[in-house]
Amino acid sequence: MPNHTAAILATGSYVPKEEVSNEEVAARCGVTADWIETKTEIRTRRYAPPHQATSDLAARAGAEALKAAGLEPTAVDYLIVSTSTADSPQPPTSALVQHALGAYGAACFDVNAVCSGFVYGLELARGLIALRPGARALVIAADVYSRILDLSDRRTAPLFGDGAGAAVVGAAEQPYGILDTDLATSGGAHHLIRVEAGGSRLPASGQTVAEGGHYFRMEGRAVRAFVNEHVPPALGRLVEGTGLALADIDHFIPHQANGVMMRELVEASGLTHATVHRTVERYGNTGSASIAVTLDEANRSGRLGHGDLVLLAGFGGGMAVGSTLLRWQGEAA
Repeated sequence: MPNHTAAILATGSYVPKEEVSNEEVAARCGVTADWIETKTEIRTRRYAPPHQATSDLAARAGAEALKAAGLEPTAVDYLIVSTSTADSPQPPTSALVQHALGAYGAACFDVNAVCSGFVYGLELARGLIALRPGARALVIAADVYSRILDLSDRRTAPLFGDGAGAAVVGAAEQPYGILDTDLATSGGAHHLIRVEAGGSRLPASGQTVAEGGHYFRMEGRAVRAFVNEHVPPALGRLVEGTGLALADIDHFIPHQANGVMMRELVEASGLTHATVHRTVERYGNTGSASIAVTLDEANRSGRLGHGDLVLLAGFGGGMAVGSTLLRWQGEAA
């Protein structure tokens, strides 16, 4: 695309109405509400009601993004859904979202890079738009972690909530849009974040259910060490590769994994001067949706200025790390 690049043209998000307090979670985990806030800086999170699945949250977020962009659903060429809590093993959740939105002209597929998925989805959209500069991609990140949590596990239950965020991606004139992206996976550490049963290796059975094999499990300390070791160098590599410096970054939107971990990451990455956007206190860790939800709140509040440099950083299961640097366009297509 001579003189053009791919850019986020509009954003949207949706979180369920039900607010779940630390007191409610603490009662199930055998800890106190103060313990949860001290360890995570999370005060509340949202849980989807029984009648809502991941596709329902995704469709609402996608509709908000399309409305902000001034686009009809039929204008979407590619519909990418990032999730690790799909409605079911088949069909792809993106097909259900397409049906809910009426985006019948879109090619649809899912991405599972867990909490890095939104960044991976943006990079896929960038590649598709490079091939077809007139195309529009709707990238949606959505997760309903409340359905796979062991609510008695104090290592995971206090952290997670449900939500969805979306971005409309299309061509924009340089120097705006996505400047570059860095993606990496460390498969040797795949065991740190996992759901062991329900797939082809351990198919669903009475035994796997009885043993809690369908619950989300995480080795928290090891994940924290992985993030501190791998993410700061990745951010430095990305920014320096564009000819810029970390000191140039105006806004940092990391995955909202844990408030304490985020503070450590900001300091270790040399980004204490940047405006760090956080929703973790109110929504907890919403998986792949967390960056997208936080980006939408920053955008709609007017805190992202035209021409600002915005750095997104995802990290999670796989173990996958994804970061992207944008020069914010500041207006919808």
